[in-house]
Amino acid sequence: MLRNWTIALALALLAGPALGQEAPKVERRQIEIYRIAPGQHEAFLREIAKSDEIKKSVGLKPRELYVHQDGADWDFILIQPAEAPPGKSAELREARKKAGSPTSQRFFLEIRKMIAEHSDTVAEGPTTAGDWLARLDKQ
Repeated sequence: MLRNWTIALALALLAGPALGQEAPKVERRQIEIYRIAPGQHEAFLREIAKSDEIKKSVGLKPRELYVHQDGADWDFILIQPAEAPPGKSAELREARKKAGSPTSQRFFLEIRKMIAEHSDTVAEGPTTAGDWLARLDKQ
């Protein structure tokens, strides 16, 4: 139940900017929710900052970071596009290698040293209930 509440919070964070504005372009976003291993918070943030700098070096935006303040059992939420733009995946992989950052399976093993628990999901947004229903009604 706690995980469902956390996902609902992340979705609310995504939808927040859409309230009271014209309907923006709806995009697919990956929402990552982390509970960090004891003593690894700074190391995790440094790895994310390094990764974001690599993304910026190939023209991609850094991930949005939300830092826990009160309530549920999570430390950080990261939000980013669900897919890399066409042609950027290979460029990003090469930039990671050039920067000496782990890739693929090595990245998986290295980042997991800092994580106690992790979940992610993909969502569409930002939108409003009315805009989403309008899309539904067009189908």
